[in-house]
Amino acid sequence: MAATVRRQRPRRLACWALMAVLLADLLALSDTLAVMSVDLGSESMKVAIVKPGVPMEIVLNKESRRKTPVTVTLKENERFFGDSAASMAIKNPKATLRYFQHLLGKQENNPHVALYRARFPEHELGFDPQRQTVYFQISPQLQFSPEEVLSMLLNYSRSLAEDFAEQPIKDAVITVPAFFNQAERRAVLQAARMAGLKVLQLINDNTATALSYGVFRRKDINSTAQNIMFYDMGAGSTVCTIVTYQTVKTKDAGMQPQLQIRGVGFDRTLGGLEMELRLREHLAGIFNEQRKGQRAKDVRENPRAMAKLLREANRLKTILSANADHMAQIEGLMDDVDFKTKVTRAEFEELCADLFERVPGPVQQALQSAEMKLDEIEQVILVGGATRVPKVQEVLLKAVGKEELGKNINADEAAAMGAVYQAAALSKAFKVKPFVVRDAAIYPILVEFTREVEEEPGVRSLKHNKRVLFCRMGPYPQRKVITFNRYNHDFNFHINYGDLGFLGPEDLRVFGSQNLTTVKLKGVGESFKKYPDYESKGIKAHFNLDESGVLSLDRVESVFETLVEDSPEEESTLTKLGNTISSLFGGGTTQDTKENGTDTVQEEEEGPAEGSKAEPGEQAEPREEAEAPTDDTSPPPPPEPKGDAASEGEKAAEKDKGEKPEAQKPNEKGEAGAEGVPPAPEEEKKQKPARKQRMVEEIGVELVVLDLPDLRQDELARSAQKLQDLTLRDLEKQEREKAANSLEAFIFETQDKLYQPEYQEVSTEEQREDISGRLHAASTWLEDEGFGATTVMLKEKLAELRKLCQGLFFRVEERKKWPERLSALDNLLNHSSMFLTGARLIPEMDQIFTEVEMTTLEKVINETWAWKNATVAEQAKLPATEKPVLLSKDIEAKMMALDREVQYLLNKAKFAKPRPRPKDKNGTRAEPPLNASASDQGDKVIPPAGQTEDAKPISEPEQETPGSEPADSEPLELGGPAAESEQKEQPTGQKPTLKNDEL
Repeated sequence: MAATVRRQRPRRLACWALMAVLLADLLALSDTLAVMSVDLGSESMKVAIVKPGVPMEIVLNKESRRKTPVTVTLKENERFFGDSAASMAIKNPKATLRYFQHLLGKQENNPHVALYRARFPEHELGFDPQRQTVYFQISPQLQFSPEEVLSMLLNYSRSLAEDFAEQPIKDAVITVPAFFNQAERRAVLQAARMAGLKVLQLINDNTATALSYGVFRRKDINSTAQNIMFYDMGAGSTVCTIVTYQTVKTKDAGMQPQLQIRGVGFDRTLGGLEMELRLREHLAGIFNEQRKGQRAKDVRENPRAMAKLLREANRLKTILSANADHMAQIEGLMDDVDFKTKVTRAEFEELCADLFERVPGPVQQALQSAEMKLDEIEQVILVGGATRVPKVQEVLLKAVGKEELGKNINADEAAAMGAVYQAAALSKAFKVKPFVVRDAAIYPILVEFTREVEEEPGVRSLKHNKRVLFCRMGPYPQRKVITFNRYNHDFNFHINYGDLGFLGPEDLRVFGSQNLTTVKLKGVGESFKKYPDYESKGIKAHFNLDESGVLSLDRVESVFETLVEDSPEEESTLTKLGNTISSLFGGGTTQDTKENGTDTVQEEEEGPAEGSKAEPGEQAEPREEAEAPTDDTSPPPPPEPKGDAASEGEKAAEKDKGEKPEAQKPNEKGEAGAEGVPPAPEEEKKQKPARKQRMVEEIGVELVVLDLPDLRQDELARSAQKLQDLTLRDLEKQEREKAANSLEAFIFETQDKLYQPEYQEVSTEEQREDISGRLHAASTWLEDEGFGATTVMLKEKLAELRKLCQGLFFRVEERKKWPERLSALDNLLNHSSMFLTGARLIPEMDQIFTEVEMTTLEKVINETWAWKNATVAEQAKLPATEKPVLLSKDIEAKMMALDREVQYLLNKAKFAKPRPRPKDKNGTRAEPPLNASASDQGDKVIPPAGQTEDAKPISEPEQETPGSEPADSEPLELGGPAAESEQKEQPTGQKPTLKNDEL
């Protein structure tokens, strides 16, 4: 028995460990029951959520609108977001920031920074010498970087989502333009980190749109590839994407739909904003012409007037999309002068003629990157608000050569819906139908390094090498490994962008630095000295292009290998315990599980790169190649590398898991047997060959970021704290405003109530005058000193007034409740009395209630009647202005006490069993005839004595003398209700009459 208990103890411990893990997962899921997505456009944003019971819903903002302007107003003591900030753009244009995403990841010498200054001259941009970036200088005390402004907006979007979902939200998927480079993507991630958001993925907005289109048309996707082109022209930029839809076979879910980004083309500055700026300039020129002879100032020098003109230009662009002309009018544009002019669609198209010529450009770029022709495109679908301009559709239709353009998608919300679907797929709290997403990297990335080579004996020279790490339009997420075989000392290598010849000269200047990072390795020489007898397998650098499109260097390792011979060793205690626990969940150790669990140091020969193309100079050095994983069709998060792509460091790390060497594996014939019995020692020694032993040494890495330095940890923490302080300040302000509004509302409502009849009835003239005077004093204080009062002072003043009026309000409320409460009490008393009367009429033989129970109920009824009559009579004697003695809470207490007694008796009656019937004095009982069958006995019907089988019963049998026969009676089933009732009517002490064959 003790041995059995000892054997069960590991199983019990393993079960407890499993329960602890499951509980930890449940606790982790409790904070992530809702996820959100933010479609961050240049002009407006859309927020969507997924929570239990709410699948993929667009969040409404405080104005009940489905999209929110990407606008932030920053003042000394308050902030405004969304529509509130947009309305402040005219009053305070300098403090209202718009289109600030165009400055993310840009250094001060970037052409986009100069373009932003030209478009919005009212904003003062400062220079950060450490990062070579710009920031908004709103006042000497207020300065914010573009990342900090974006962080404020993301925090605001989360507050909208939390209010809509009625629960906290931390996980989010954020959309970014497909043309964002590494610096711009890292800037968005830093902004989200400042806001306290956990970014599940930065998804390209074109990919999110394609995912939304495919999710709602899942049934139309089959094994035949369908090529769809999405043309997205928003406010700030234009992106054209070619997507291929088809079903593919996945490892886990079988055949599932997949979207693959095949080609992308873009124009960073072609969008609705540029059209509005052209219109604004046109309107400003007309206004200046109208006031030419009045020696007036140029309207362009007035920021408020230009903000009004930009808003009117936005309205004009929208209206001219559906009308041939429209009247532009602005009241009090500048110096109290109204502006009014007529603008036609022809004039608008003439102003933007050069912009419309750029419409086909992204289409040609997308076709070129996808290596496809227009004939292979089945449909062109419009996305984005600027595609509603008729001239854009006309030029695009001519460029693609289709009969019509697809408009069967929500141009504003498609990206938000696709992003929130991806958020649900990445979250642990939801399970969605799989949809494989294969995004593509627009910009190629390569590794460059220099080494000494000996071209001639005694002549050494430096050779510059390039290895393509991630090729253009290659899928991601993806992991790759670069192996350096010819270094035994510390060295450096560089990570840069590849060939960007597909970008124009202006786009290259906007793109910024083409050098990403310089990697300095330290400790390579020490690793070779540490393992002098081992063969070097190279220096392996592990790279990861994650699901957000952000490149990172995971680690660098120096790998060594040698051949060793195994000596038979006894398993350690930890190994035995590990095998015992593993067997609990695996149902025993099979050959496959042993092979997977104990193969520690199996080393495959280093082969050529998979999934990446080597450059021409690479053939001479076959060992210095990229190790790439085979393309996997699984959706993000990124799949682990397979085969050669699996890092040797990961294989060597398995040593720490207490696994056995390769020589201890069972052979294919399974000599170990099902019970795991080892073979004979002599055979084991013969079968064990020398095995490879691999050692991995971690190499120190120093990264020098060349494109845009990230914020240091202390700067990031300082920015996050600054934004958190602003948020707390806003919350305190909202609480103070709420307290002030509550106090003001209470004063006005109470002053109005003093003149209502129901309040005058329960108060005297002196009481009303006292309350009115105190309310008037509080109102005066609020007007004179309320602006400087703190939240605590306002709440104390409100509590003081409520205490003053408490008695008055209490008397009114009690009088309102009396009729309903007294009527309910009367009904309960009447029904209880009727129930008690019925209970006392039950015959003693069938009585289920005891005398004590009925007496208790009768006592409660009488006491309740007495209390009610006495209290109502006493209340009638009191004046209405005094505190009432008849209280609604007392009435409810009496009702609860009475109802409790009645319910007790009702429950007892519901579950009571009928009492057994007494036997007659002689103790005889009816028996079936001796010659009756079993079925006849079960169905035997016993009529009363002296009756025939066809006799019918009567409703109420009369009292008869012994031996007489009731007329017209019907046979009754033995033991049925009728038989019981007839037995009840038998005179006590009289022997029942039976038929002769039943004796």
